[in-house]
Amino acid sequence: MTDAQRDDIDALWSRYKRFGKRHVRDQLILQYSPLVKYVAGRVAAGLPSSVDQGDLVSCGMFGLVDAIEKFDPDRGFRFETYAITRIRGAIMDELRSMDWVPRSVRMKVRRIEEAMAALESELHRAPTDAELAAKLSVSVPQLQQMLSQISMTGVAALDELLSMGGDTGASVTLGDTIAGDSEDPSDVFESVETRERLREAVAALPERERMVLGLYYYEGLTLAQIGEVIGVTESRICQIHTKSMLQLRSRLTDWDRLLTV
Repeated sequence: MTDAQRDDIDALWSRYKRFGKRHVRDQLILQYSPLVKYVAGRVAAGLPSSVDQGDLVSCGMFGLVDAIEKFDPDRGFRFETYAITRIRGAIMDELRSMDWVPRSVRMKVRRIEEAMAALESELHRAPTDAELAAKLSVSVPQLQQMLSQISMTGVAALDELLSMGGDTGASVTLGDTIAGDSEDPSDVFESVETRERLREAVAALPERERMVLGLYYYEGLTLAQIGEVIGVTESRICQIHTKSMLQLRSRLTDWDRLLTV
């Protein structure tokens, strides 16, 4: 974006926040609508083909409008990073309301998360597939099949929102925090504690899990491309991705439980 284009956008923001004219807001919506397609595409990548990406875009537009209405340019933050979280939140809210995840899959997610939490407490590290399978009283192939089924529903997608709490009602995803310190999107929010907890959780994962998350959410590689880099099949990368997310959610839930005791 050129300096002239940036000046034009800044002028739009100034006019909208000063006068609140709808036609100015519509110009901002048009300017930032590609963000909605981007977020919807990322979310759709982890969902069944039966979920229409067009429906996700429609839901995401509500998030974009909400972001435009609530954004404060005077705070000095980038609108794009603020809006992405609002857009994703609107999409995820709609997916939850659809309740498209089968109950059997939800039960498997709960079982795995509980087993992971118990093993982490006992071992003081992330459990291996063999240890997790033993805890669940299943074989390793059966565990991997469970992870594949979960992955196919997208229920363990890293785009699932994680509440940051506080008075702002803001939320953040792990994908927002994995990029590093140079331009961390979660800096737009004031909860340093939540960001650090997420980073600690990622750091505690085995090296291969960290690599998969980094390549997918930071480098932008597809799961198939990551499989080529690591030397395993795409389905195995899906399993690793899903297990990593469940591990992180389990740890964050455990932390929240300790904080509320």
